[in-house]
Amino acid sequence: MGQGKRMGALAAAAGICLGLAGAGPGTAAGAAAPAVNWRPCPEYSDSVLDYLRIRKEDRGKFRDLWARTECGTVDVPLDYRRPDGEHITVALTRLKARDQGHRLGSLATNPGGPGGSGYLMPAMLSLDSPTVAELGDRYDLIGFDPRGIGYSTSWDCPQTGPGGPTVPDTQPLTKAEVRQVYDEEAERNAACSSASPPFLSGLTTANAARDLDLIRRALGERRMSYYGASWGTQLGAVYRSMFPATIGRMWLDSVVSPRAYDLAYRFDDAAKTQERLFDLFAQWLAERDGTYGLGTTAADVRAKVLAMREAADADPWRFTDVDGALGGGFIAFLASATNFDYPQAAGILRVLTTAVNGGPAPQAVKDVIGGPDGAPPEPPAGAPVDFDSTASRAYLCNEDTSSREFEPLWHEYRRNLDRNPITGQMTALRPTCAGWTLPVQRFPLRWSSGSLQLSGHSYETATPFAWARQMQDRIGGNLLTVEDFAHASVPFAPECAARLVAYFETGSPDDGTCPGIQPKDDRSAAFAAPPPALTFVP
Repeated sequence: MGQGKRMGALAAAAGICLGLAGAGPGTAAGAAAPAVNWRPCPEYSDSVLDYLRIRKEDRGKFRDLWARTECGTVDVPLDYRRPDGEHITVALTRLKARDQGHRLGSLATNPGGPGGSGYLMPAMLSLDSPTVAELGDRYDLIGFDPRGIGYSTSWDCPQTGPGGPTVPDTQPLTKAEVRQVYDEEAERNAACSSASPPFLSGLTTANAARDLDLIRRALGERRMSYYGASWGTQLGAVYRSMFPATIGRMWLDSVVSPRAYDLAYRFDDAAKTQERLFDLFAQWLAERDGTYGLGTTAADVRAKVLAMREAADADPWRFTDVDGALGGGFIAFLASATNFDYPQAAGILRVLTTAVNGGPAPQAVKDVIGGPDGAPPEPPAGAPVDFDSTASRAYLCNEDTSSREFEPLWHEYRRNLDRNPITGQMTALRPTCAGWTLPVQRFPLRWSSGSLQLSGHSYETATPFAWARQMQDRIGGNLLTVEDFAHASVPFAPECAARLVAYFETGSPDDGTCPGIQPKDDRSAAFAAPPPALTFVP
């Protein structure tokens, strides 16, 4: 899910913190005018373009866009409190406006994360969305890798094990099992945060906003416009709050909460939203009882699916041709389907009502079971980094104010299972910043009257719609309601994308609605790389 798979936008929204606006320590104002160090852009082989999921028929168009793209870096202070101290580099790209005579300025873009690369975003947006490509007529489209990511100065934390916390096959977890997950994550966090404290402590939203303002100044822009999705909305909100006089037009899609710096709140709220959305799936199933046989009312469906989940916890399915056990977490996974995947998830629920435990798995089950063959391919030589896990961890944990102790995490887990009996096993155990040794860095958000367009998606869970309302109340702006389940889909849904283009061309606010992406749409056309199929990894 997210801002097109190729741009690395990720479902997790996190921490919102902010430094003081205006000149003075910790801001870019008053420093010597920065400059862009322009240099040749990287060259990408066909194998890299294949890795980036660029279809063969689109490679010529991408190469034309890339030939028009300029690449460079801007030097920024590692620590803005010491502007004359050590500097690092932030990498950027510029796809210049085709109509320079009627140019409206520069429009910076960010796909989300934290940890996502925006280096290729101008070219990818222009490739993936013919409607959004129209912005390139009168805007210079700016991509950049926030500090710590991709072509910008970065740092890779050491690994302390085989790749991530070990979560047992079946759920719910015992206290000892949750403790094991917690201890493994705390060990990783401690090793990471102590590896390079001066650099890693600088990975904050406020510093990324300061870097973005230096990019604006280096480009010679008095004002700069901005489009951000997911975590990119957090960066945009902070950027607008710190440098309100420098913002042209700003659109924030799939908006994070003003409280997203609190991981406990963020994941608890998303979990409750996921459970509520099952009611829509239950109603859809009830209307098709003749096909799926799970109940004639939404209440009947809920009772049936809950009973299936409880039975799977008590006696997990173990099929002869599927590795691992399928417990209640598998039912929670199916119940968490979006409307894109209702028919497939419903079909699996139906066949499970007659499946024989200990026998071969129904084909419908095998179709969604992932494994080693479904792992992401190794990047070829010269491939850009589209997501940086070290930077993601640092941006989150440098700003997370939730408890880092075990007992609160355990109580959150049990509470979320109780509150969300259908889908809770997919959402109850959240990430933790336990063991992170660097101090929490807080900052306020500020309301301002400048041009701002927000868009929230009615039925998504990564950034629930209510968060867009919360952010609007906190920083201002207008709110477009997107009636879909998709995360950050505005550029890829033609009617919504047309509104985005109209806003950046005219500045006219939009408090209306648009349909977003729906199951009837051709998703291979809406996304250059279709969203991933329903996949469960036991």
